[in-house]
Amino acid sequence: MTTLHHEHPTHQHAHGAGCGHQAVPHGDHVDYAHDGHLHREHSGHWDECEPAGHTAHEGHPHAHGADCGHDTVRHGDHVDYLHDGHRHAEHDGHYDDH
Repeated sequence: MTTLHHEHPTHQHAHGAGCGHQAVPHGDHVDYAHDGHLHREHSGHWDECEPAGHTAHEGHPHAHGADCGHDTVRHGDHVDYLHDGHRHAEHDGHYDDH
């Protein structure tokens, strides 16, 4: 999965422990959920951390929902479920990696 390098140019808030936004482990970095999207620190600025393309998570036998036990984070017009260091989003009868 590839992420786009899209700088968030007007981001005045510095994320970190105690900033009030949900920290989301994502591969080799941490994203922060903010206003329905996710930011990551990169070379002294903040980037949007969004997947490129559509990547289905194959072989996912677990159904996510209100009582599944995984944390959730608002992501645009849907909810992602935090699972094994990445985010899953329900899509068209399967889960996508976000």
